[in-house]
Amino acid sequence: MNELLHKALQGVDPGAPDAFWKILHNLLALVPWWPLIWFTVACAVVGALIGWWRGRLALGVALGLVVGPIGWAALWALPPGRYGPARRRLDRRQTLHQKLAPPLAGR
Repeated sequence: MNELLHKALQGVDPGAPDAFWKILHNLLALVPWWPLIWFTVACAVVGALIGWWRGRLALGVALGLVVGPIGWAALWALPPGRYGPARRRLDRRQTLHQKLAPPLAGR
């Protein structure tokens, strides 16, 4: 903790009016930005793929960007949209089920 505090306060006069901004700048310089950016892009791409499959492309990209892998699970939990391979598969299954169902007596 002392090492992190030393890095955050490096070159900062605590009595200066802009000390907060310099400390914030020093702390943000310690963050590994490129891995975070690539992880966010990867989450958006996977969210787009799942969204395309489920017929909810824009929602998939948005959930992938905002909440990452948790959004992928949310997409699978939602019913399929009006379009997409998942909807066509569901429609085929329902049509087949209706064809195979015995007719109701009394109709």
